[in-house]
Amino acid sequence: MKRKITGGYTLKAPMQRCSWLFMGPVVAAFIIGFVWPFIQGIYLSFCKFQLISDAQFIGFDNYKTALADASFRHAFGFTALFAIVSLILINVIAFAVAYALTQGIKGSNLFRTVFFMPNLIGGIVLGYIWSMIFDGILQRFGTSILLDSKLGFWGLVILIAWQQIGYMMIIYIAGLQAVPEDMLEAAKIDGASRWQTFFKVTIPNVMPSITICTFLSLTNGFKLFDQNLALTAGQPFTIGPDGLPVKQTEMLALNIYNTFYGQNSSSTGVAQAKAVLFFILVAAIGLIQLYYTRRKEVQQ
Repeated sequence: MKRKITGGYTLKAPMQRCSWLFMGPVVAAFIIGFVWPFIQGIYLSFCKFQLISDAQFIGFDNYKTALADASFRHAFGFTALFAIVSLILINVIAFAVAYALTQGIKGSNLFRTVFFMPNLIGGIVLGYIWSMIFDGILQRFGTSILLDSKLGFWGLVILIAWQQIGYMMIIYIAGLQAVPEDMLEAAKIDGASRWQTFFKVTIPNVMPSITICTFLSLTNGFKLFDQNLALTAGQPFTIGPDGLPVKQTEMLALNIYNTFYGQNSSSTGVAQAKAVLFFILVAAIGLIQLYYTRRKEVQQ
């Protein structure tokens, strides 16, 4: 919009003058719904409390207890392994499916819809569905997904892969369709083989999509909660060195949840400290994603 200058003063366009009317409610909602609870949550991580009104500041004791908790350390290792394995499996399959569906095969739109549909189902529902599927199969072998931590691990990997492959596939399809046709034609004229074209032309041009999907898969792996709760609830468990039970398939988000609703009166503050550490971890992954995405965009 143009600005009119009258008597040495600049009269802003009506939309610009009233921008606070549009931004005000959004900013207020953001502060009330995110900023203030976030600041309050950080403060409570340094407190012992049952209710917010009776919080008592105790310094770094909650963080010391959290880092000394064998179940929290195990949950971190289990979650990290799960995130790496699911990252590789999801992205390899999603890219392969996306590449196949961009080769002009018949019914590609139908296949895209079918692969994407699991992403629309809620995590709790998926967890219970796959729990029944796994139990129906494993009972023939006299075991259960709740009795073997390895079965629980691979059950979670299969579940999350089935849910997220379709979503990542859509991102890869967008990247593959953006590969310049003239570069593909030039490679063909130069006598490049199909594999040479794939690795020298296609992959470099799809790197932004690969970067996005890689870190989306990684952050989703670390933040997994609903599926973990519904499928295994952390079972089975063993007794840790501190004499407390350690759930073998419990991931970080579920560990924080179980700690917060534990029987110990001081567990709420410890859970809050774990949540802050969890936030730092996921935020670091997000910042790395942003850095690599922007660097790839600059290179393009």
